[in-house]
Amino acid sequence: MNGVRLSFAVAGLAMSAAIGAVIWPHARDAGTILAARDDPAALADLRINSVLRNNPALISDNIEAALAAGDADLATSFVALAAEQDIALGDDLTRRVDDARAEQSSTTHFAKGFATGFVTGNADDVASLSGTVAGDLFVFGDVRDVVREGKHLVMGEDTDQLVLGLAAAGLAVTAATYVSVGGAGPLRAGLTLVKDTRKAGRLSEGLIEWAGRSTREVVDQPALREAVATGSVLRPAETATAIRAAFRAEKAGALVRVAKDVGRVGEAAGIRAARDTLKVAENPQEIARAARLAEAKGGQTRAILKLLGRGALLLAVGTFNLTMWLFGALLALFGFLSSIKAITERATAWWLRRGKARRLRWQMSAQVALAGSAAQG
Repeated sequence: MNGVRLSFAVAGLAMSAAIGAVIWPHARDAGTILAARDDPAALADLRINSVLRNNPALISDNIEAALAAGDADLATSFVALAAEQDIALGDDLTRRVDDARAEQSSTTHFAKGFATGFVTGNADDVASLSGTVAGDLFVFGDVRDVVREGKHLVMGEDTDQLVLGLAAAGLAVTAATYVSVGGAGPLRAGLTLVKDTRKAGRLSEGLIEWAGRSTREVVDQPALREAVATGSVLRPAETATAIRAAFRAEKAGALVRVAKDVGRVGEAAGIRAARDTLKVAENPQEIARAARLAEAKGGQTRAILKLLGRGALLLAVGTFNLTMWLFGALLALFGFLSSIKAITERATAWWLRRGKARRLRWQMSAQVALAGSAAQG
């Protein structure tokens, strides 16, 4: 019976050790991820390491795809990520990236992009965004957008309330930019980026819903209708003054914080990184995390967002699932220690019984011998 109980304890020890060996890698990774959940850069490093460990050729493949799509900025971001991860790239590939980047940085390309951004308000790179921001700083861009959307509002037609609110906020911020001699520049650029991303149809659904609610609160609709009815892009200064009067600055705190964070991404990682962020982030908290990621990773940010998507900004696996791996490891450890305790107790009990039995046999043998001696005497 004692042998059977000891065998069960040994089997329990072996089973706990086997389960622990299987669970431990997952529990270790879960613990590391949970420890980094509040640090976007550390969390991105963990996930990037895992992705590249499974497919080291992923970076070169993405560089080729970016070059084929004419996106030298994204290709350059992947080159920076490869350098950070100590992944060697072929000389021909890096040369092609350098050539593509030089072409897109040429004076002709910049001038064309600047003019496109200034006139249309659509930004896709540094040149076109420079034109868009210039147009907004001279109030032309924001007045154009407010008048266009405001006319729809006055006529009872479908109105993009988000573009309308962002343009109205932009006019107020533009005044602050001049007063602070550029001190509000990142905020101004952030508002322009959000507005342009919305116009291009690349804003995430979550941000569209949130920003739509926020912008409706910052615009006095009756005052805006009156400003639009009397305003014109041919009188931008006069129209801007009337529109600013319809802007409720006290309601714009959340919108301003988001625009500042978008501006931080643009400053640290580039315009297209900010656009990519607005495409994957679903709420202001994720944009704030993207700003922290961009400030830590710089030029690598676009590549990280391309590889991880929204997973670069939050835990891709639920906290509950990660916690369960840790809980399972603790249960396996508890079972292992309990089995050791049981084996120790039962082995000790067996040893004591064995010693007691041996002493009893020795005593009985001594008594028999003594009795035999007495009989002979």
